[in-house]
Amino acid sequence: MALILVFVVAPVGYAVWLSLTNKTLIGFEAQTPRFVGADNYRQLLTSADFLQSMGRTGQFIFFSAIVGQFVLGMLAAVLLTKSTVRGKVLFGGAILLPMVVPEVVASLAWASMLAPGQLGTVNRTLGLVGVPPTALLQEHPMAAIIVVNTWRGIAFAMIMFQAAIEGVPDDLIEAARIDGAKSRQVFRYITLPLIRGPVFLFLLLTTITTASVFGLVYFLTRGGPGAQTELTSIYIYKHSFAFFQLGLGSAASVIMLVLVLILGLTYVRLAKVEV
Repeated sequence: MALILVFVVAPVGYAVWLSLTNKTLIGFEAQTPRFVGADNYRQLLTSADFLQSMGRTGQFIFFSAIVGQFVLGMLAAVLLTKSTVRGKVLFGGAILLPMVVPEVVASLAWASMLAPGQLGTVNRTLGLVGVPPTALLQEHPMAAIIVVNTWRGIAFAMIMFQAAIEGVPDDLIEAARIDGAKSRQVFRYITLPLIRGPVFLFLLLTTITTASVFGLVYFLTRGGPGAQTELTSIYIYKHSFAFFQLGLGSAASVIMLVLVLILGLTYVRLAKVEV
C-alpha cells in the first residue's frame, strides 16, 4: 500500500492538481502558479489540435493493438501450439526477438529500413518486383508507425494466447471433433470462448501500453510530417516540455487517463472476469 501511494496515487494526484493551475516550466508561473480551475480542460476540449491528436491515437490503438497485434499474435500462437512442423522453435524465437530489442534500437533500425530512395531496405526489396521507391515515413507515416508498433507487440500477444490455448482441455476438443466439428469450428466455438478472459486481459494491457507509446513514434517521425503522427503522447510532451505549459500538458494527461480507464473497465465487463 505504501508503494502504491508513493508511486501511483501521489503522482496522479499531483498531475490532477497541476491540470487545475497555469503552472509552467519557466517564467513567473513556474514559481507562483495560479489556480485556474477547468480552464485548461476547456481549452483542450475546444482545441482542434488536441482533438485531432486524440483521433490519431484512437486510430493508432485500433489498427496497431486491437487489430494488428491481436490477429497476428493469435495466428502465431495457433501455429506454434498446433503445428508439428520442424523449426517452429526457430519461428517462435524470430517472433520473440522484437520484444527484447530496445525501443531506441528498433526505431533507428526501422528508420533505416524505411529510408527514402534506394537507401532503405524496404524500397530495395520492393524494387525487385518493379515497385518504385517511396518515402514511406513522409508519404505514409501513420501506416509506418502502425506496422512498427505491431511488429514490436506480436511477441507479447503470442505468449499470452499460446499459454491460454494450451490450457484448453483436450477432451473438449476431441469431443467436438468426434461430433464432426472442423478445425475452424473448434477454434471459434470451443477455444475462443474458453480463452475469453486472457484475450480481453491482453486487449486491456496492450491498449494501455499503446496509448502511452512515445519513444517509438518520436524517434521515427517526431509527430510529423506536419502533425500527421502527432499522437496524444507527443502532444503532451510538446506542450509540457517544448512550450513549457505544464498545466495544459497535465490536463491532457488526465483526459487520456480517464479515457483509458473507461476503455479498460469496458474490457473487464466484457470479459466477465476479475482483473
